[in-house]
Amino acid sequence: MKSRHPELKNTKITDSFWSGIQELVRNSVIPYQYEAINDRIEGAEKSYSVENFVKAGKIAAALREGKSVPVYPADKWVYDDNNADKNAFHGWVFQDSDVYKWLEAAAYSLSCKPDYELEKRADGIIDLVCAAQLENGYLDTLYIINNRDEIFTNLKDFHELYCFGHLAEAAVAYYNSTGKDKLLNAALRFADLICKTFGESGVKGYPGHEIAELALVKLYEATGEKRYLKTAEFFIEERGKKPYYYDIVLGRKTVDDNYHYNQAHIQPKYQKEAVGHAVRGVYLYSGMADIVRHTDDAELYSACKALAENIINKKMYITGGIGATVDGEAFSFNYDLPNDLAYAETCASIGFIFFARRMLEIEPNAQIAAAAERALYNTVLSGMSEDGTRFFYVNPLEVLPDASHKDSRKRHIKPVRQKWFGCACCPPNLARLISSLGEYALTENESAVYIHQYVGGEYKIENGAVIINSDYSESGRVNFMITPERAFTLALRIPDWCDNFSISAPYKTKDGYALIDITEKSEILIEFEIKPRLVKCSNLVRANIGRAAVMRGPFVYCIEGADNGENLQLLSLSPKSALKYENGIITAEGFREEPDSELYCEYKPAKTEKTKITFIPYYKWGNRGENEMQVYIEINN
Repeated sequence: MKSRHPELKNTKITDSFWSGIQELVRNSVIPYQYEAINDRIEGAEKSYSVENFVKAGKIAAALREGKSVPVYPADKWVYDDNNADKNAFHGWVFQDSDVYKWLEAAAYSLSCKPDYELEKRADGIIDLVCAAQLENGYLDTLYIINNRDEIFTNLKDFHELYCFGHLAEAAVAYYNSTGKDKLLNAALRFADLICKTFGESGVKGYPGHEIAELALVKLYEATGEKRYLKTAEFFIEERGKKPYYYDIVLGRKTVDDNYHYNQAHIQPKYQKEAVGHAVRGVYLYSGMADIVRHTDDAELYSACKALAENIINKKMYITGGIGATVDGEAFSFNYDLPNDLAYAETCASIGFIFFARRMLEIEPNAQIAAAAERALYNTVLSGMSEDGTRFFYVNPLEVLPDASHKDSRKRHIKPVRQKWFGCACCPPNLARLISSLGEYALTENESAVYIHQYVGGEYKIENGAVIINSDYSESGRVNFMITPERAFTLALRIPDWCDNFSISAPYKTKDGYALIDITEKSEILIEFEIKPRLVKCSNLVRANIGRAAVMRGPFVYCIEGADNGENLQLLSLSPKSALKYENGIITAEGFREEPDSELYCEYKPAKTEKTKITFIPYYKWGNRGENEMQVYIEINN
């Protein structure tokens, strides 16, 4: 029986941990990012995204007046002052999406807490966006500014449908939050043009960078217009068919490997292994799961389950990061999870959480919910600094600053967070997820409420009202106060990190959830034993033979040079080392191997001395300047 998530307007986060993070996003991250997209952050890479909408608005106005407008090349992925006219489009081809994701984050924030100034800023941005729209509904600043004749001629590379997807998501979010439909109407006009252009009787193309699929489903859910759902289905069904559409229109010889990058090597319903660009992949899988929710497509659902299992069991870092290689920002082969070369893009973990929520709405699955938890508490949070003004694009598990600066193979690994990025997809993506966190805690159907994430808050749902007082991440205690509208089963996920728990009401367990019958107003306490522990990964992961990570509850811990000095690779633990937790920090008595400057010598046991080793939560690393960081530590048997 399929389930649904609560509407954000019916949730209020009061969690002892997450409410502070949400306030940081509301008070620091969203305002900072507004300045960034307006190019007002000193020393940061320029965004150009708002500037492009201003330029496009002038072009659109001139076209309406019948005036001639200039034409510029639309043939590159990125445009700057060195390769483009000052009046032409600037930035990456997908630059519009940064504005849309900022608007979506603002919308979710407004839904959680009204803010007149934020709404005024968002309305101003929306006015700029809508002023740029062409008469036929088309809305992408690259082609509006540079060359209207090349619209929809290179779907593979130039992201028009990707930008549309983020427009549609922002439009639905803003309408649901404020009731204002100006942006929604603009998105619908663009969607209508897309539906008219693509399909069985039209262009047989599909997005190079996926997200239009899930966005069209959102428009369908918001309006009931089936053509949006049908077009999303068409994009997914058409993807990967041979002869490849891109080869036909771009005149290229078919090379199958080229299409793994954007998951177009075979049709999605036949895909069983996650390949290619990780963000593109999880956005596609999210759209596939959306189609399953509305059509009960068994073949597509089988693919979704296989892809989720492949990611979780063979291609996910312990931190919830996905995408192991910088080459193509992609999934690598099974069990290839290097620590110091990891890409693990913030957006990829966020996209996995999108996918996970949709899968949980189809069917509860404790393993998928646990993987989403790992991503949420670790890689997602690592993506921003403690003050909300610096960001990671890449989230490695091991960092040596010298290597980042001097080794070209590790140029993508940044030892400190950045002010902004020219390609800035991750910061606003992070803001929109955390601002909408209330949609990810639980799902419900007519007979059950499933708690997937123990995010404290007040949830008004169809089955009644659920208040969660959560100290989950600190003490493991979660208290539920439930006022039911009808009898239902409360299903509480048992975390994979917990060996012992207690519940103050009768229950039975099934598929990783504790099931409790709710027939009247109830108060239920669940207590998870939460303690530091050593966690090993499969010995098929070559990078971590003889090593382990330290975890406590949902948090992965790491060691930093700021606490432990240089050459972290010389530190080790005994399996019997006591892990002591206090105020968010874990300490242990371990060993430090004596440095050996002789490059080669006859083997002899290493000399070690006892030392105290300090571990901090992984998401907190990199807030104290450049220094070494390492998640896995050698186990000295």
